[in-house]
Amino acid sequence: MQIGDQGKALFREWEGVVPHVYLDSGGAPTIGIGHLLTPSERSSGKLWLRGQPLHYRDGISATECEALLEQDLEPVQRCVNEAVTVPLTQNQFDALVSFAFNVGNSAFLHSTLLKRVNAGRFEDVPFELARWNRDNNRVVAGLVNRRNKEIALWLGLDSGDRTALDQAAG
Repeated sequence: MQIGDQGKALFREWEGVVPHVYLDSGGAPTIGIGHLLTPSERSSGKLWLRGQPLHYRDGISATECEALLEQDLEPVQRCVNEAVTVPLTQNQFDALVSFAFNVGNSAFLHSTLLKRVNAGRFEDVPFELARWNRDNNRVVAGLVNRRNKEIALWLGLDSGDRTALDQAAG
């Protein structure tokens, strides 16, 4: 499976589209749509996009932000596809890709969440997602909101239902 258009739209909402370097909620240098800059990228002032160097210190275009997201999603989608052993809906897949993108493939692969999914215990997934709301050992409102939106996506709620869920959680 690949992330759907609805999932990509939510990435833009959750991560933002920021064409210059900024610090994420955990203090990590980030650019584009949630691209964490590696130590090599930070020291060189360039990142690799489709096999070509991209100098980012003066910012990158919206098109480059989108292309970087597509590139960053490839290993995450592969990880979710290889790790999940049960059939998923598009919304469920998109929610897991969002989660894995945010916490990292290794954390996803070792999570109780993945164990519950593979055991077919889909009713446990909202609780497991909600547990991942901390950065540097503190609850972060942005992560609480993101997890709530991933839960709504997992449950297949439409945008009106998501708004209600966000208001109830906020």
